[in-house]
Amino acid sequence: MSAEPDADRLVPDAAPAWLRPLLDGVDEVSAAQYRHVPADVRAAFRVASTAATVAGTRRDASVLVLFSGPRDAAGDGLPDDADLLLTVRASTLRNHAGQAAFPGGASDPEDTGPVATALREAEEETGIDVTRLTPLAVLDRIFIPPSGFHVVPVLAYSPDPGPVGVVSPGETAIVARVPVRAFTNPENRLMVYRKERSRRYAGPAFLLNQMLVWGFTGQVISALLDVAGWARPWDTDDVRELDGAMALVRATSGYGEDQR
Repeated sequence: MSAEPDADRLVPDAAPAWLRPLLDGVDEVSAAQYRHVPADVRAAFRVASTAATVAGTRRDASVLVLFSGPRDAAGDGLPDDADLLLTVRASTLRNHAGQAAFPGGASDPEDTGPVATALREAEEETGIDVTRLTPLAVLDRIFIPPSGFHVVPVLAYSPDPGPVGVVSPGETAIVARVPVRAFTNPENRLMVYRKERSRRYAGPAFLLNQMLVWGFTGQVISALLDVAGWARPWDTDDVRELDGAMALVRATSGYGEDQR
């Protein structure tokens, strides 16, 4: 758990039974996230993270990992209607254009900690009523070399988060509550790498109807599924180059039963 100033806002006991396996194993998420990353690449990340901290160029950020679904479900398995809040960045942005992501962003000086940052950014991006959300836990800070951000994922839950949508079209193209079963469906899973990097840098990704979830976000979701026990066997040998995978996204389709 975090020692940040707003850590007292965390209420892990508010998690429904189906989220308990994830909460119980929250300290394992960091290791699970790097399951598909070669050891030398992980070492390079650690060196870059330390260098950014020493040089004072480190930038802190937080993202909201919001699960929604019934508080009471049959048994403790994953409910059919559980979902995860995601956005797709506008295609006109200079950085990470068209990329699927958790709501979130850089910390502001007035933020009391990562929970405050995640909630503020989520409200600004999706219009969500943050009073309907309960922060459950914070994951280990993750360094993202291309941007220089040290990102803290904040795990939260709401039985009903209310309406969400695009607040600023110039920044966000899509706001969606994606069924968790869309991520557990092996048919939606693949590995993705970028042209300028070796295929051995490929990471877990999810090809959905309106988005390709890859990179940092794909790695975190893959780790969450593994730790929670929701993951099903999938073809890790299905490795695609990023541009080719993006070409497969059916941009005009909606979310439906076919992707679960």
